[in-house]
Amino acid sequence: MPALSHLDASVPPATIAALLLVARAQLRRLALPHPTATAILAATQVTKSRAYELGHDLCALLPSLARPAGRPARTEPNGVPPEPDLSRAVLSFVMDHPGCVTGSSTRRSYADIFRRRILELREAYAHLDLDAFAGAAGVARGTLEDWLRAGQSVTAVMGKEDSSDDSDARDEDSPSSARIQSVLAAWSRWHGSFTAFCEHVQHHLRIAYGRGLVARILQAHGERRAQRRQGRAPDESATRDSFEVFFPGAQWVGDGMQVPVEINDERFTFNLELDVDAYSGAVVGASVRAEEDSQAVVDAFAEGVATTGRAPLALLLDWRPSNHTPEVDEALVDTLRMRATRGRAQNKAHVEGAFGLFSQDAPPLCVRASSLNELAHVLLEQRVATWARTLNHRPRADRQGRSRVELYRDAPSAEQITEARRALAERCRLQEKRAATTKARTDPVVREALTAAFERLQLSDPGEHIRLAIAGYGRDAALDGIAIFEGKKKAATLPDGADARYLLGIVRNLAHLHESDAITDALLRERLAAHDRLLRGLEHEREDTLATHATPGDAVRDLADHALAAERMVDRLFWLRATGDAITAQPVGERPDLFRTVARRIHATFVVSRADRYAAERILARHVWPVT
Repeated sequence: MPALSHLDASVPPATIAALLLVARAQLRRLALPHPTATAILAATQVTKSRAYELGHDLCALLPSLARPAGRPARTEPNGVPPEPDLSRAVLSFVMDHPGCVTGSSTRRSYADIFRRRILELREAYAHLDLDAFAGAAGVARGTLEDWLRAGQSVTAVMGKEDSSDDSDARDEDSPSSARIQSVLAAWSRWHGSFTAFCEHVQHHLRIAYGRGLVARILQAHGERRAQRRQGRAPDESATRDSFEVFFPGAQWVGDGMQVPVEINDERFTFNLELDVDAYSGAVVGASVRAEEDSQAVVDAFAEGVATTGRAPLALLLDWRPSNHTPEVDEALVDTLRMRATRGRAQNKAHVEGAFGLFSQDAPPLCVRASSLNELAHVLLEQRVATWARTLNHRPRADRQGRSRVELYRDAPSAEQITEARRALAERCRLQEKRAATTKARTDPVVREALTAAFERLQLSDPGEHIRLAIAGYGRDAALDGIAIFEGKKKAATLPDGADARYLLGIVRNLAHLHESDAITDALLRERLAAHDRLLRGLEHEREDTLATHATPGDAVRDLADHALAAERMVDRLFWLRATGDAITAQPVGERPDLFRTVARRIHATFVVSRADRYAAERILARHVWPVT
């Protein structure tokens, strides 16, 4: 049996005495020869209290020396597991930044500065498994994944609304009072949300101020600026009564609406397709199907022809791809198929009004019976038929007491039919001419990219009307819109029923944002050319920032923080351009990782609105990888 190694001479006598005392207890338990405790203390010349104190520590340490069979757990090169160092770093940061983590163990709220620190630690401890890192950092894995997923929307956990009294401060609480100064001093050191700060003021500082009063104090002293909601859009009264009608049967308006039916607590949803006469407002045709498709348009039109005895001169439908298919054109025969004006629900006011009356008159369709999907379908069909017949025979006060049926029976003259047919045909001709002109003005590169994207995403667009509309917004908006739509589809965050029109809405919104970004960018260039005093100061600050960091990653993070902290759009754009310049200065292979680091940092800064965070990410991406 090999001999045990002798203790190193550097081991203190107190440690040797503790070791002998622990060994003495085990020797006595095993009935083996052992010295007395007095002899051990005399030989090592250590005090009794110190020896027994180290003995207790040694007993607590012994279980950790025995490990199970197998390969040992991965450790750092120096043999020390990294988790304790990580936990201490997080705890130290929380202690140095009060308010950066608030809430209970089941529902926490994190400040921007804390999220940024966790992202930095994750980069430093990238070799750790995500579960181990989350456990050591004290952050839930799902929350951590959201922070690490650049571009993913993360919703901040907010506290409940404060219901305390927001009355004016008392007379003794003047601007120089101790309470107000305490609030201002606490806010200067605060790193959490405003709601949590108000709770801190009430419960920890013992100052009975409500949220409204605290907000007014901080705003009056220039410490916090309240964000205002956007006002309502003005009523479009100037465009009312502008829909041109001719006579009964000249033009029908068609559209679909989702109608839910509940049977024995099981919910079914069907599409209700209606055709309404534009002149009389009469419901002429209806169709109930599982979804809004071309067959629903055909069925509603066929029922309208059967009900009235003749087809209309024109049928107005919205831009939904299923409304403009060869099947619909074949069913309409000589009836002109017209498109509703985009973005204006008033253009289909006749059918929208019918849907509104249906929603008001029809009770909730909840049936308590043992039935299947087909029963729900039949019940809805019967309800629609009863409602439509009742509505059509109801007298209308705005039509001298005449019902919709009576109005529809008014026979037009031959001159009226000819004039209406000519006017409707002219409208269709102008629409086709406008579409051809739009196609000639669009970028062929964008059209080619859209064709490939629509095929890849399986989006329907008969006639290329939606693709032409998207191409009219330019390359940047179209390409960014395709990327956003495809990303949301892969992440399963697209709303139900999202189609090509949803992509068009994304591109339209991006085009407006790009226009505002370009205007701001032009303003920045003009101010730089004029050697604006403020921007000269920003240039000096940028140089100082770059000089203080040794690694590109630290410099990029600091520049991004300056951009996110900027209150003015001009300043934010300046720092975003500086961040982009710092990224493009690095080798091509390192740029994606630096961009992802900044993107995560941007989306972890909740003090900046969601729209501004996405705008900052887009501006940075266009600067690093311009599309030429």
